[in-house]
Amino acid sequence: MLTISRELVDKIIAHARADHPDEACGVIAGPIGSDSPERFVAMENAERSPTFYRFDSLEQLRVWREMDDRDEEPVVIYHSHTATEAYPSRTDISYASEPNAHYVLVSTREELGEEAEFRSYRILDGVVSEEEVTVVSG
Repeated sequence: MLTISRELVDKIIAHARADHPDEACGVIAGPIGSDSPERFVAMENAERSPTFYRFDSLEQLRVWREMDDRDEEPVVIYHSHTATEAYPSRTDISYASEPNAHYVLVSTREELGEEAEFRSYRILDGVVSEEEVTVVSG
């Protein structure tokens, strides 16, 4: 189960809407071993694509080093889908390399209007498991 603050959910959705029609991506860092998402880090989609995302390798190296320096890990890795449901694609599954991370997907597809679909998954060895999301104030 992912427990996440309303503020962080709102930041992810705002980033997804701001980058629409391209996919948005980023991480939420938290203390190592805590499973507590705390620090929002919006990242650039190096592909600038409505159907695919990829972290810029230099930016990813910088962000991961910063997390190491702060004794953090990527608790949430998020990206958006702009025309499809918030479910991991085959490419998303193949790129999932953080076994402890929650993989959050947000759909900003047109038929949702002002709503956004927000879902979280665990992805381990190519197996996708959807998990409950609990949004807390704070």
